[in-house]
Amino acid sequence: MDTTSRLLMLLEVVERGSFAKAAETRNIDRSVISKQISRLEDDLGVRLLNRTTRSFSLTAAGAEMIKKASELRQLLGETVRLAENYHQEPRGVLKITSSTIIGRRYLQPVINDFQKRFPQVEVELRLDDKLVDLVSEGFDLAFRVGEPKDSSLIARKIARNRLLILAAPEFIQTYGLPSKIEDLIDLPAASYSSTSLRVEGIRYVDQYGLPQEQKIKSVFRANDAEVLLDKTLSGTTYVLAPAFIINDEIKQGRLVPLLTDIKLQEYSAMYAVYPHRDLPVRTRLFFDAIRDHLGKETPLWESNIPGFEHMYQG
Repeated sequence: MDTTSRLLMLLEVVERGSFAKAAETRNIDRSVISKQISRLEDDLGVRLLNRTTRSFSLTAAGAEMIKKASELRQLLGETVRLAENYHQEPRGVLKITSSTIIGRRYLQPVINDFQKRFPQVEVELRLDDKLVDLVSEGFDLAFRVGEPKDSSLIARKIARNRLLILAAPEFIQTYGLPSKIEDLIDLPAASYSSTSLRVEGIRYVDQYGLPQEQKIKSVFRANDAEVLLDKTLSGTTYVLAPAFIINDEIKQGRLVPLLTDIKLQEYSAMYAVYPHRDLPVRTRLFFDAIRDHLGKETPLWESNIPGFEHMYQG
């Protein structure tokens, strides 16, 4: 291992926060990383880390080296991307991350077709509902619902993602068909809940164009959209759901849209997120492929909802 590799390893240790996490990412033993960092210090003739048995801190020299290592990684990445753009045929590894439902339903079919067209491209797909660090973990593309807060990343809107209120016919038989949003106050609801987001009401626009929120009586919470949909299909709750999780449940009559004459507030759109503007050929082609698949005007998932263009518009 040369000095460049050791510097990048040091950067990874600092970004991951520990030797153990960096070792896990690289699938190597922690002691290997420790020895390589010590070797780097010997080669440079300066101490880079102050270590204890449980933690470490950067020395002044170490902090300066981390800045240089970050610049070095960026330069190496740009060099590789530049070379790849001269390839006539896309090749190399395309690393993608997304939530589980987006990956399974919408990315996997595109990946299958993409690799038939470009067999020299390898694809690594990580399905994770938690956000990952695109830069430190080397991802080319992320697909997320909602625009990222990290201003250093580039985000492009892929498709809109509207909301609807759904219930099964069995639920309507039990509780009746609500005629106004206030009717939902005492009806059992399923709602999304995670460490970063908890849905406790339905946001809508009233007849005067003012934003309002109707509180819901949530009797079931989960951090997985498909689980919430399954719960609603049981007939025991209604749910406020994003359109992209709908398959053929409405077409088959297993779910019924409720209160379609109210105007629901817009939900977060789907975005493609990437760390650099200068995309390699394989990344740019995949980005174009997913946009074509999802539909540039009307999203693919809206075709699963008959008459959806007239619903929830007020």
